[in-house]
Amino acid sequence: MDRMKKIPVREQEPEVRARNFDEVCYGYDEFEARAEASRCLNCKKPGCVEHCPVSIKIPLFIKQVKEGEFAAAAATIAEDSSLPAICGRVCPQETQCESGCILGVKGEAVSIGRLERFVADWGRENGVSTAAVPSRNGRKVAVVGSGPSGLACASDLARLGYEVTVFEMLHKAGGVLQYGIPEFRLPKERVVEPEIDNVRALGVKIETNVVIGRTLTIDDLFDREGFEAVFVGSGAGLPKFMGIPGENLNGVFSANEYLTRSNLMQAYSPDSDTPIRIGRKVAVVGGGNVAMDAARTALRLGSEVTIVYRRTEKELPARAEEVHHALQEGIHFCMLTNPVEVLGDEKGNVRALRCLRMTLGDPDASGRRSPVPVPGSEFDIESDLVIMALGTSPNPLISSTTKGLETDRRGCLVATPEGATSRPGVFAGGDAVTGAATVILAMGAGRKAAAAIDEYLKNRK
Repeated sequence: MDRMKKIPVREQEPEVRARNFDEVCYGYDEFEARAEASRCLNCKKPGCVEHCPVSIKIPLFIKQVKEGEFAAAAATIAEDSSLPAICGRVCPQETQCESGCILGVKGEAVSIGRLERFVADWGRENGVSTAAVPSRNGRKVAVVGSGPSGLACASDLARLGYEVTVFEMLHKAGGVLQYGIPEFRLPKERVVEPEIDNVRALGVKIETNVVIGRTLTIDDLFDREGFEAVFVGSGAGLPKFMGIPGENLNGVFSANEYLTRSNLMQAYSPDSDTPIRIGRKVAVVGGGNVAMDAARTALRLGSEVTIVYRRTEKELPARAEEVHHALQEGIHFCMLTNPVEVLGDEKGNVRALRCLRMTLGDPDASGRRSPVPVPGSEFDIESDLVIMALGTSPNPLISSTTKGLETDRRGCLVATPEGATSRPGVFAGGDAVTGAATVILAMGAGRKAAAAIDEYLKNRK
């Protein structure tokens, strides 16, 4: 075994997986996991832990995997993460924990994410329980939103003895884990729901179909329901559009709606009652993970798919693995291209996406080179379905119905690094504060807020 290279992971063949919604990656078996774990140098100052937003004890759990102590490894991870099977699948480990691995300097970093997934899957399949309900302290905390930040906050607070109730606006718990990430990347029944059940096993109550700001307000949670603190982890589910002509034509979707129909409502299944429009030729505008998810979903529904992105492949914000999978599956990338109009037919349906060629100029505030239009370079991409995957912002419902909650120009809640907002007793974290980000960063924010809520309530006896 070459210690400088990762143990490869088995996957469905591209031509097969492009026509089904089964999980692409099979994950490690026990032999492969132990072999990969044996690559870890067990550093005295582990950079991997420093780069993990929830500070999992990575060298310890990897050592336990190496020694075949899988149940112990599951318990170690559970001390800091309530969603290991999810994070092991969808988090960008290459820019977080694995970026701090010393092996990555001259070779390939240890596959920390794949090992985390292996441990979580092994624990689930072998009935290992890491939940222990602590004694209650009689104090109540409300959590708004059952996405990654809300679940992480609720888990930590429950372990500290609080009576925690999570309020979810949809009919299923999980937030973006349910509606945003496709089945072929994150199986819902097999992975997401068992991990949410683990949160419930800590004594956390989850109430669905409750819209905070409509069904109940933040003030109601304090004044009528008796909660002493509230954590807002409502995510960023409000889609953005370009504001170009033709965006109101039949056949223009936000990626949010398109993915919600497919993921949460399982519109891809013949047994589902939820309709989904299947285009013959689909253009997906954007270059992030959501764009890859929408494009790969459309492909599996039978469409010919083109991703339209205004910079080059080097600047794509999506995970390298997702771009690689999309290319393998036959999705076309139209780079240095920016839409300027959606063209329609006489019936008001999309017929093409008019675009301009771009070139890269000087770096912008993000450090990436700014795209500059090439004069006279207009051309059309034939499309009967256009999906806008341009990012999201928080829904203003909570901030508009709650006095004293400060927001920034993007509509995000303003909070300290520990999650305290401008309203005493109200904390916030995850995408509701940062805008759309990663699952693990949202979880880290939820954990920090839980610690801050604990400190706040201890000082408020």
